[in-house]
Amino acid sequence: MEIAFNSRDRKYKSVFGAIKTNESTGFTLVLHSSLLAEKAFLVIWPDGKKEEYIPMTKSENGEFHFWRTEFKTPNKGLYFYKFDYDTPYGRGTVLNSGSGIGYVGREGVPWQLTVYDENFSTPDWLKGKVAYQIFPDRFRFSGEKKENVPKDRELRSDWGGTPKWYPDENGRFNNDYFCGDLKGIEEKLEYLASLGVGLIYLNPIFEAHSNHRYDTADYFKIDPLLGTAEDFVSLTKKAEEYGIKIILDGVFSHTGADSVYFNKYKRYGDAGAYNDPESPYYSWYKLGETRDDYASWWGVKTLPEVNENEESFKEFITGDRGVVNHWLKNGAYGFRLDVADELPDIFIEKVRETVKKHKPDALLWGEVWEDASNKISYGGRRKYLLGDELDGVMNYPFREAVIDFMLGGSAELFMERIVTICENYPKPALDASMNFLGTHDTARVLTILSGAQLSHIDKNRQAEFSLTDSEKAIAKKRLLCAASLIYALPGVPTIYYGDEAGLEGGVDPFNRRCFPWGNEDEEILNHFKALGEISSSHDAFKEGEFVPVSAMLGCVAFIRKNEKGESVFVISNKNHHEITYYLPENIKNPKALIGGAVTNDKKGVNIDSETTAILSFN
Repeated sequence: MEIAFNSRDRKYKSVFGAIKTNESTGFTLVLHSSLLAEKAFLVIWPDGKKEEYIPMTKSENGEFHFWRTEFKTPNKGLYFYKFDYDTPYGRGTVLNSGSGIGYVGREGVPWQLTVYDENFSTPDWLKGKVAYQIFPDRFRFSGEKKENVPKDRELRSDWGGTPKWYPDENGRFNNDYFCGDLKGIEEKLEYLASLGVGLIYLNPIFEAHSNHRYDTADYFKIDPLLGTAEDFVSLTKKAEEYGIKIILDGVFSHTGADSVYFNKYKRYGDAGAYNDPESPYYSWYKLGETRDDYASWWGVKTLPEVNENEESFKEFITGDRGVVNHWLKNGAYGFRLDVADELPDIFIEKVRETVKKHKPDALLWGEVWEDASNKISYGGRRKYLLGDELDGVMNYPFREAVIDFMLGGSAELFMERIVTICENYPKPALDASMNFLGTHDTARVLTILSGAQLSHIDKNRQAEFSLTDSEKAIAKKRLLCAASLIYALPGVPTIYYGDEAGLEGGVDPFNRRCFPWGNEDEEILNHFKALGEISSSHDAFKEGEFVPVSAMLGCVAFIRKNEKGESVFVISNKNHHEITYYLPENIKNPKALIGGAVTNDKKGVNIDSETTAILSFN
């Protein structure tokens, strides 16, 4: 059956993937002459709106007729399209039957077309850099004594001990602290630079009364266990000396119940929205008939939700004297917006406006777990990546594709998942999104890649769980393979602290163990250092196009190439046996950068089992 259209082939669509506003894009529909098509149309419509029929012009070439037209719009948004054609016998339709390909007479769905603002750009300094996520309480304790630490916290001196997963004697969870601090991070900047890190993303550092600090108590204060505002300024300045910028976690969908603003437990006197209807913060919250009847994040009563569109809250966060500006002025270089799905578009737009006004090249990431180009949350289609909101997102779809591939998923499915995101995301956002294998919300990647099934194991058993030597050997090999793959994909490779040192663990809090200083797994660590060097020294990784080459029999291959012609070839073999991958004829003078050995005739690459090879070539 002949292909009528392929959205991923420039012979059919002149621009791959998302297009800019006011950018003309050519569409070519190929129909067999036996169909006797008299007219053909590109049928395109903005999401939820009326279809527009754009006539196509025919040219003939033997037994095939080529129908062509162009599309251009000044309006950004999510569009969908299909093709209709008229014959003496009625109207036919060509739809996407899968992998971007449309056939005559086959069922399918409309194609997606993302149209983004032609002026949308993302920070250049980020391209080619490695990011590093730090959970502050567990990264490094400087040993410095802290002032004004609340007496109701359990301060632990057993660095590396098992985090408590059960409530303390007062029924409080997450109240044990290992005392990691900002000075500790500053002490390890040279180490981070050795990994190629150019960006640190800090989980929350503002005053809060849990070790995760997602229950903000005061947006304008550093948590006393982490240090002081002066410590933060010192950290950002010292980091800049290493070429490292720092972004903060923006937790703006809720505050802590134990906070200056809500003050449920009267830690901060008698004021606060919970206690006083006259509180300046009262209008922030979604309060019911009684004071205990308040909306909270996913029903967690320690995290009362705020109304982000309430004017005084919006001003508090994004105003000239607001939270965002305050921390940008004190050295932060942007924010990651926690639970972006639960923040209104208009609020995210305002945050972006504030961030870019103060620092035009600052970074704004958002937490989105699915395809952010077409995400629907709370009944509405989101606009994260069109140019008015986020620079990029947490690329969970890439993570899932890589891990599933490592654990037995097909090469074909892996490639389809990767290409779908590449096709749907604006290129500036794709290149600026966060690619990772683990975060504070997932089990440790080493544990996952061992094949251990922890979802059915209770936390009492998870606390004692560790990989056997044989399980760890399997997991390590897969981790090296997966890490090379995630570094080679479009976006910003990101390390969750300790993954590069061989930390293992199940779900929260066991994925938040202390960094094992002095007990790092050197093989894993050296692999990450090598990847950082490769990433920074080959410009194809900065903004290079993703070009699929093959996906079959447990092996995927692709090229990254930029407009200057700089290219790398990536082959990932997830099989349990060595393979020889024969290179396309246009690949000249290949050189293995990591993970493979070029054959003597330079026509192929020998790749060990569960290994990703990265090659440079002419």
